Amino acid sequence: MSDRSRFRRMITRLLALPAAAALGIAAAATASAIGEPLDPAHAHNDYEHERPLLDALDHGFTSVEADVWLVNGELLVAHDAWEVQPGRTLESLYLDPLRDLVHANGGSVYPGWDGSLQLLIDIKNTGEATYAEIDATLRRYQDMMTRYVGGRVRPGAVTAVISGDRPLAAMQAQRLRFAGYDGRLGDLDSGLSAGLMPLVSDNWGNHFTWRGDGPMPAAERAKLADIVQRAHAAGYRIRFWATPDEPGPARDAIWSELLAAGVDHLNTDDLAGLRDFLAGR
Repeated sequence: MSDRSRFRRMITRLLALPAAAALGIAAAATASAIGEPLDPAHAHNDYEHERPLLDALDHGFTSVEADVWLVNGELLVAHDAWEVQPGRTLESLYLDPLRDLVHANGGSVYPGWDGSLQLLIDIKNTGEATYAEIDATLRRYQDMMTRYVGGRVRPGAVTAVISGDRPLAAMQAQRLRFAGYDGRLGDLDSGLSAGLMPLVSDNWGNHFTWRGDGPMPAAERAKLADIVQRAHAAGYRIRFWATPDEPGPARDAIWSELLAAGVDHLNTDDLAGLRDFLAGR
């Protein structure tokens, strides 16, 4: 089906739907028409942008981060407890528009893309109880989710990964899961399978002193290369948070070294800045 025919079909669907549902698909259609997917681009605290998820997709991001709080049985998205607002749920901000996109684009988030968008869900409170609600919620969207069955991975259009207050034992006990576990550098030699722990993330400043000023020290460059090599040998992806994020030469130097070492996700709040940096390369 041509893009024009697909667009006409979507408009027909919009006219036949209730207003709320139509708005969701319309937003998804807009996002699907803009942006070229950039594999390393991770939107840190994505929900703080004017249009959560959709701004990131407009800029080609393939990984987004949502902090969630379990409040009265709802998964509310916010950085701090005092910022939670009714209606800003994991479903309304992320899962519903992603499902609209996946259905509109023939099974992928970006048209014609064969990748899986990473949804990093950072649990902020009551770890195991919050995870149980996340698990129940993701099961309602299982048609688009990557699933983990008995150690095997069945890729989907969206891959959820649990960060923050992560209940490892509860996740290990599940034969069927719809999310992976976000490890730390201390887990590199744990022997955990990539089918349980697909991602390893850590605070840059806890392991490196270089902040992008001048050349990267040779010992730290070697340390970074070793971390990435060990992670990839075990099948894990690597991400660092708290890297310098102010526009300028220091940030570009950090990003350049991370890319050269093979780090999988570059963490930023500056969507346009990272898109332009990657486009320039």
